[in-house]
Amino acid sequence: MGLNYYQIKKNVLKARKLVIKGTTAAGSGHPGGSFSMAEIMGCLFYKHLKYDTKNPEWEDRDKLILSKGHASPGLFSNMAVSGYFEESKMETLRQFGTILQGHPDLKCPGVEFCGGSLGIGLSYSIGNALAAKLDEKDTRIFTVMGDGETDEGQVWEAAMTAAKYKIDNLTVILDRNFIQQDSYTEKIMPLDEHLESDDLSEMWKDASRWKTGDKWRSFGWNVIEVDGHRIEQISNAITRAKSVKGLPTIIIARTIKGKAVEHMEDNPQWHGKAAKPEFVPIIEEELESQFMISPSIIAGDMTHLENEVKRCVDGRADYIHLDVMDGQFVPNTTFDNEKIKELRPLTVIPFDTHLMINEPVRYVKDYIDAGSDIITVHTEVCDESSFGEIHDLLKSSQVGIGLAINPDTELPTWSEKFIPSLDQLIVMSVIPGKSGQTFIESSHEKIRKLTQTLKDKKFEGYIEADGGVTLDNVGACFTDGARAFVGGNAIIGQNDVRVVIREFRNRILRSRRKLLIKKANELGGTDLVNKWIDLHVVGKKKDELLQISQELGYQ
Repeated sequence: MGLNYYQIKKNVLKARKLVIKGTTAAGSGHPGGSFSMAEIMGCLFYKHLKYDTKNPEWEDRDKLILSKGHASPGLFSNMAVSGYFEESKMETLRQFGTILQGHPDLKCPGVEFCGGSLGIGLSYSIGNALAAKLDEKDTRIFTVMGDGETDEGQVWEAAMTAAKYKIDNLTVILDRNFIQQDSYTEKIMPLDEHLESDDLSEMWKDASRWKTGDKWRSFGWNVIEVDGHRIEQISNAITRAKSVKGLPTIIIARTIKGKAVEHMEDNPQWHGKAAKPEFVPIIEEELESQFMISPSIIAGDMTHLENEVKRCVDGRADYIHLDVMDGQFVPNTTFDNEKIKELRPLTVIPFDTHLMINEPVRYVKDYIDAGSDIITVHTEVCDESSFGEIHDLLKSSQVGIGLAINPDTELPTWSEKFIPSLDQLIVMSVIPGKSGQTFIESSHEKIRKLTQTLKDKKFEGYIEADGGVTLDNVGACFTDGARAFVGGNAIIGQNDVRVVIREFRNRILRSRRKLLIKKANELGGTDLVNKWIDLHVVGKKKDELLQISQELGYQ
């Protein structure tokens, strides 16, 4: 069974948008902490948590305890997306008489714990886990805690208790975002090391300063540390936790408060403050503009692909693009499912398998079994029947569903029925199978037209630009509407993959900031542009936004 990567990503986006909708309607709430745990909740709800929305009291369900109860919008939004109640109900958040209060309440079907007073969720979880063991139930307790609440002594008493009683059906996930109500955790009660400045990047850059895991290990816990915004790392950690016997497990997920909205990120102001209605359309645009970078390893040393995968890992690629060529659909050959199977144990980063082969319906299961997380086939070698078979197999296997079109190909009519459930559309911007080509300039217009066409047909996936994408044109590709970018020679062909991926991100971020400033101007002129820019108080983002605004003539 696949990672369910794209489905988790799409549902996380829906949940984040509902958090904004709910907290804005209420005029209060906690978007920052809801966003820092967004991917954590996504992995639980759409991959690992056992539950029944039609029967919330199902005896064999797993239990999710939100100890950091102030982040209830992040819980409720995922419950809405999962089907516990209508998504429109999020607009009743914190209203008198609603089931969606400012903290989780048992009045809401599916809520397991009345979160409010911080520090008691772990104790409550231990009780539930012990009860499940006594009743010999195959029930797992998942507890999401905030780092600020570990200032409470009760947390550490509970930690000792869980270790003593070998509570191995309990998985705690610590949302380690470095910010609590008043300030940065490392200035109030350090879990890692004391923070002298307001620059949290200090803590990210130097792993030798990370002490939180050592504390939990000293209390007898199995500790797994992950990037709390990498779906594949969180999911893998949860799977590993389930296999541990005789020890409770804590997953320390290092996260960013307010993740995915730049002015909220790492900003203590957004611990408990709602966005103003005038900013909501811009925030939604920003949420919909998240992007991914996928190096294509065939641009590297084909005799040592294992090393190219490791370079992608070191470079912090979002996923790894695997071009499979059969020498028939395209003139060249690369590798097949057996090589992918060999590479799979090297990393948990998603494998984005692009099948440039004839009759993909005959072979797609081999690539699922090899460990692909996303599989894309070409429209040129499919029809409605064969792609329907591929589509259903990928969906049932929790593997992302992709279609690709060559530079001289348009989307066929038969594809329209599949568009709402597609996860990705690859737009080839070079002739596939030939190396050393430059980006075909007409691809810009093609992506722009497809972006609007797909939106009209309720496409919720990503358009991926593939072929000749470089630092010089990646920003323009983003502006066109692409949100995933395959880099061959421009990434793998460079000495330092991490540096070049970072520069790719910077170029795309600049295009995104420009897009958002234009959106602000469209909605409210220079007054709203300036208000939007003024929200960005952390780091140097404001300086670049002002520069972009001046270039656009808004200052």
